[in-house]
Amino acid sequence: MCRWAAYRGDPLYLEELVSSPAHSLIEQSHCATRAKTATNGDGFGIAWYGDRPEPGRYRDILPAWSDCNLKSLARQIRSPLFLAHVRAATGGGTRRDNCHPFTHESWSFMHNGQVSGFERLRRPMEAMLDDDLFNARGGTTDSELMFLLALQFGLREAPIAAMAEMIGFIEDLAENTIGSVLLRFTAAFSDGKALYAIRYATDRKAPTLYASPVGKGYCLVSEPLNDDGDAWAEIPNGSAVTVGEGGIDVADFRPGKRAAVKSQRVVVPA
Repeated sequence: MCRWAAYRGDPLYLEELVSSPAHSLIEQSHCATRAKTATNGDGFGIAWYGDRPEPGRYRDILPAWSDCNLKSLARQIRSPLFLAHVRAATGGGTRRDNCHPFTHESWSFMHNGQVSGFERLRRPMEAMLDDDLFNARGGTTDSELMFLLALQFGLREAPIAAMAEMIGFIEDLAENTIGSVLLRFTAAFSDGKALYAIRYATDRKAPTLYASPVGKGYCLVSEPLNDDGDAWAEIPNGSAVTVGEGGIDVADFRPGKRAAVKSQRVVVPA
């Protein structure tokens, strides 16, 4: 399973999540504590927003702990919204275009999880894409394809609803194609304005997700960046998170074309 961290708020140096904390994302790349595998060495990536609508991005297949450029970039880049990811491959080769985050126009996306039976589902999933989105596919992962499907289902207009429709489509497809459904999905995504995240699994074993204030903003992470347990709120399974101008909001999340979204109370430390 992968590890990731994302931030939205007043501009912050990427190193505040990526390299400086005691349990930074680089530390998690070789010593994760809340994942099935401690090592996430199959590449890494960062995407950040600045003065242009589309995000900047840097990805490589090296383990995050061994890339000297990553620490240097993280120390120099200051951004109000960024995503960072270290990969433990469950499918798709170790190559740059399989490393997260994935981007398209102003959108960025990163994922931790899996789609069971993906090789049998891949072709009908790809068939749902229009030509532009199909041609935008550069890698071979289930993660990138789910991102493109969400764009197909209206991510630009209704981000949470599009993700719900995408997951519902995959569940129906898996049930009809292989007779069973196992999907685990904890993802962060952004249009450069708001930061979104979803934690969901069909077997109630969704990869972990935590939230905490950092500076004058909020970060969302796969696992806490330090040992201060009181500073981190665990986001429940079956949740959609939005971090925007008004702060952080957590709502119930259900897959399907007409997914019900109901606000729930999750106390994130101030």
